Amino acid sequence: MDNCKLLLTVMIIITLLFLTGCSTGQFFIHRPKAESGIIDLTQLQLENDIIQLDGEWEFYWNQLISPTEIDTALMTGYINVPSSWNNYITDKGTISGDGYATYRLTFVTDKKGRLALKIPRVRTAYKLWVNGELTGSSGTVGTTRATMVPQYLPQVVFFDAKQGNNEVVIQVSNFYHRSGGILESIKLGSEKQILELQYKNIAYNVLVFGCLMLMGAYHLALFFFRKKNTSALYFGSFCILIGIRTLLVGECFLIHLFPQFSWEIAHKIMTLTYYLGVPLISMFFRSVFAKYFDARINKMAQIMGAVFGIFVILTPARVFTVVNPLYQIWTVIAIIYMFGVLIKISLHKEKDSWFIVLGASTLLLATLNDIIFLSIWMNDYRPAFLKALFRKGDLSSVGQLIFAFASSLLLAKKFSDSMEQKEIITAKLSEMNTNLDKIVLHRTEALVEANEKIEHQKHELEKANRRLKKLSLKDPLTKLWNKRKYDETINSEWNRCLRHQRPISLIIIDIDYFKEYNDYYGHLAGDRCLTRVGQTIKNSLPRPTYMAARYGGEEFIVILPETEKEEAVRIADMLRRKIEALHICHEKSPVCNYLTASIGVASMVPTINSSHEKLFKAADKALYQSKANGRNQVKFSS
Repeated sequence: MDNCKLLLTVMIIITLLFLTGCSTGQFFIHRPKAESGIIDLTQLQLENDIIQLDGEWEFYWNQLISPTEIDTALMTGYINVPSSWNNYITDKGTISGDGYATYRLTFVTDKKGRLALKIPRVRTAYKLWVNGELTGSSGTVGTTRATMVPQYLPQVVFFDAKQGNNEVVIQVSNFYHRSGGILESIKLGSEKQILELQYKNIAYNVLVFGCLMLMGAYHLALFFFRKKNTSALYFGSFCILIGIRTLLVGECFLIHLFPQFSWEIAHKIMTLTYYLGVPLISMFFRSVFAKYFDARINKMAQIMGAVFGIFVILTPARVFTVVNPLYQIWTVIAIIYMFGVLIKISLHKEKDSWFIVLGASTLLLATLNDIIFLSIWMNDYRPAFLKALFRKGDLSSVGQLIFAFASSLLLAKKFSDSMEQKEIITAKLSEMNTNLDKIVLHRTEALVEANEKIEHQKHELEKANRRLKKLSLKDPLTKLWNKRKYDETINSEWNRCLRHQRPISLIIIDIDYFKEYNDYYGHLAGDRCLTRVGQTIKNSLPRPTYMAARYGGEEFIVILPETEKEEAVRIADMLRRKIEALHICHEKSPVCNYLTASIGVASMVPTINSSHEKLFKAADKALYQSKANGRNQVKFSS
C-alpha cells in the first residue's frame, strides 16, 4: 500500500510538471521589465529565449491612435502590463472597465531578424501594429458598445525586427466585461520558438480536453449501468464541464475552430462551467464521504450554483462579471471547508481514501490558484506577493485531470479487490460443491431430526392443550364436570334426542341444610363432604352416557339421555339413598342426623318449540317442591 501511495504521488507530480510545462516548452522565459515604455533586450539572445514584455507601457486613455499618430504629448501616463485598466487614476479621476485606450511599447534589440509575438486574450477586442505594420486583431475595436465586437483569440504574429528601436502599438476597447485591458503577458521570441510554444499549448489543451471528456463519458456510462452509483454521475458531469471549459481558456481552441463564435455565449459557457462545477464536486464528495461532508454545506453549494447560474443566463457578461468576485469568495470558503474535511478523512485513515484525498487536494489547489490568478485583486492591483505566488492560470483542468486519474486508480483498485473477492468466493463454492453430497446428507439428517423434534413437540403441545381444556371443564374440588361442560353437553344431547325423538331427563340434587353444616363443622369439612357426595353420584350412575356435574355450591346436576320418566325417578331415588347411606353426621339438620339431599326430576321428548332451558326449569321446580314437602325426597315435574 505504501508503494502504491508513493507511485501515485510521483506520477501526479510528474504529470503536473509536464502538463503545466507545456505552456513554456523547453524554453527559458526571461522577465526583464519595461520602464517608461521602453524595454532593453540587447543583452538577450532572441533566437534562444522567450521574453515576456511586462512592465510600464505608454497608455493613451480614451484614444485610438495609429502608429503614425503617436505623440507622447497625448499620453495619459504609464500602465503596468499585464493588468486591467480598472482603477487607473487619470487627471479626470479613476476609470472603470468600460472604455478604450492605446498601448505603446518600444523594445530595443542589437540586431535585426524574423521575430514573433504571442498575443494572449485581450479584453475584449484589439488591433496590433509592429513597427507601423498592422499584424493582428481580434474582434472589432470601437469607441462605444455598439461599434465594437468582443472576441478572445490568442494568436501569433510575425514581423521583421530592426536593429535598435522597435515599436509595438495596441488599440484595445472593452464595453462587455467588468475588466478591460491586457491582463496576460505578451511574449516575444523567434518565429520557431513562438510557433512551437503555441503548438504545445494547443496540444496541451486538446490532450486535457480529450482525457477529461473520455473520463467523463466513462463515469456517466458507469452510472447508466448502475443507477445507485451517483458519485459516478457527479464526477462524470464535473469532468465534462471542466473539459468544455478547457476549450474556452488558454489558447481558446474553440475560437480557433469557429472564429465567428459569439463572445457573449462563450463567456457565459465558461462562467457556467465554473458556477456549476462547485456544487457538482461538493455533491461528489458528499456521495463518497457522506458522514464527513455536511449536507447543509452541500445544499448551500447547490443553491449558490443555481442562483448564480440563472443570473449568468439572464444577464449580459458586463453585468454578471461584476458579481463574479462574490462567487469567487464563496468558492474559496468552500475550498477551505473541503480541505478541512479531507484532512479529517486522512486522520481517520478511511479505507482507500488517500486516492481521493490526494487527487482532490491537487484539484482544490489548482482551482484556488485559478481563482486568485483571475481575481480582481490580481487584475486591478497586481500585489507583489500574489504575483510572485500565482504566475500562471488555467490550472484547474490539470488538477481535474489528476483528480480523475486518482479516481480511476481507486476504481481500478476496487475492481481488483472485487475480483479477488470473487476468486475467494469461487474457491469456497468449488469446495462446497465437492462436498455437496455430504453437506446435503448432513443437512437432510438434521432436517429430519428437527422435523421429528417439532412433531414430538407438537404432539406434546396437543396433549397439554387437551389436558388444559379438560381441566378448564372440571370442577377442581369434586373432580366432576363443571357448569361450562354441562352447558356444552346438554345442548348436544338435546339436539341429538330432538333428531331421533328420544326422551331426555334431568336430575337436580341439592344437599339439605348445607350452610348449617358448613357453619358448624367448618369449610374444610364442607369441602370433604362435597367431594364424597360428588364421587358417590358419579360412581352410582348406571350408564356411561349419563353425565354428572357440579352445578354450583352444594347443587349437582345429572343428564340422562334417552331415559324415560320412571327410570329417571328410580335413579334419582337411588342417588338420594346412596347419599344418605354415606352416614355423614349432620347434627344441625332438622331432617335427619345424617347428611341428606332433596332431588328434583324432569323428563320430556324434545320438540322444535321447546328447549333444554325449559327442561331445567321443570327439574328446578320439582326440587323446590321436594324442599317444600320436608326435604330428603324426590319430586317429579313434567
